[in-house]
Amino acid sequence: MIPTIYDIAKVANVSKSTVSRVLNNQRNISEEARNRVLKAIEKLNYHPNKLARALSSGFDAIMVISRSTKTTSDNPFFSEILHSISRKAEEEDFDVILQTAKNTQDELTKCVSKIREKMIKGIIMLTSPADETFFKQLDMFNIPVVVVGKVEGNYNNIFSVDTNNYQDSYDLTKYLIEKGHREIACMHSPLDYHVSIDRLNGYLDCMEENGLELRKEFIVDSGYTVEKAYESAKKLLLTASHRPTAVFATDDLKVMSIYRVCTEEKIEMPNELSIVGYSNSSYSPFLLPALTRIEIPVKKLGDAGTELLFNKIKQNNTSSHKTFIPTSKIIQDSVIKI
Repeated sequence: MIPTIYDIAKVANVSKSTVSRVLNNQRNISEEARNRVLKAIEKLNYHPNKLARALSSGFDAIMVISRSTKTTSDNPFFSEILHSISRKAEEEDFDVILQTAKNTQDELTKCVSKIREKMIKGIIMLTSPADETFFKQLDMFNIPVVVVGKVEGNYNNIFSVDTNNYQDSYDLTKYLIEKGHREIACMHSPLDYHVSIDRLNGYLDCMEENGLELRKEFIVDSGYTVEKAYESAKKLLLTASHRPTAVFATDDLKVMSIYRVCTEEKIEMPNELSIVGYSNSSYSPFLLPALTRIEIPVKKLGDAGTELLFNKIKQNNTSSHKTFIPTSKIIQDSVIKI
């Protein structure tokens, strides 16, 4: 016969509510009583019914919100960080629910539905929209939300884990300028997320502060997909009135598109074109010339975000609302001094 919490209470000589508090990791219980309950659980070989427990206290699950699959399918960042989050959730014995949505309203509706049905105890968002209306609406439900990205507003239940995208972009652009480059292009993503805005602004401010011309045809919105990035790279390098001497690429897709076009068109790198960029993938070591880049610490972002979320789920209130993870600038062979 399968043991119940009543059996545990009897063996441990405690109340049913005490057993329930131990099973739900609540703190309002003496250590002596907790130990008696744990020994009774071990003696009876008790395995809690997860569904039955969820009906009263909610499922042990977190939800991961990603962008639409149309914008993430070719981007290695999302698969890498999902692996990091899933591994940490598994250690905490939590399930992971992955959610994508067609638009912000659809996303909010799905979130609210899962919160009200007690299906989740916390949320991790893998992107940070520039329009923070979503955060304001979600904040009122009193459930912890960790955003891997920038959060500008002040909220009670919204927390941020991020890198300094603005400064990193400024520093990469500055490095090109220090190497003598003056005609520097930027291939960036659409400006509907904080990360895209900050990376572009780092480039723009560095160029302006160093008295360099910002040529409209050198500032290219290169989309989210392989196809769009490739088309943008071809347009920049083959059809502009003249070619820049260097390109700053704001993510892996833009970097790969530049390398591909240069290979196809026999544009010698770095002698004819220098490049710097961001990278968070396993492809970087295979690029020739080796890429000068900001290495995004994807695992650290995932680990820090998930650890912060579980701290909040356990009502550990020692963490700050904003956490910054340091990055590394790796100087290699993709830039020539002119």
